[in-house]
Amino acid sequence: MFINFLLVGIGAGLGAMLRYGISILIKSKWKTNFPYATFFINITGSFLLGFLVSSAVGPVWQLLLGTGFMGGYTTFSTFKVESMELKWKANFRVLFSYLGLSYVLGLIAAFTGIMIGL
Repeated sequence: MFINFLLVGIGAGLGAMLRYGISILIKSKWKTNFPYATFFINITGSFLLGFLVSSAVGPVWQLLLGTGFMGGYTTFSTFKVESMELKWKANFRVLFSYLGLSYVLGLIAAFTGIMIGL
């Protein structure tokens, strides 16, 4: 049982570090109102998790990569906070673009990942 917690913790730490690195890189390249870093992370995370769950990986890899890494990599809470910030700034064009594209492309990415993983 302890090994499962360890696998999830290691995966989550690695996923969070990658998310942080990607965020720094994207934010340094594109200074814009649209939250490209979180958008990119969540879309790629949807694809990767879709691929992972449809692949024939064992339960150890599911814990390490699925629950751990992807849980640390993707960021639903940041997505929601950034959405609220856009609302508070009355930047409704960017807000609705962010919400719509995140949901639609997230579903497409997850579906594509699942289909490739089969």
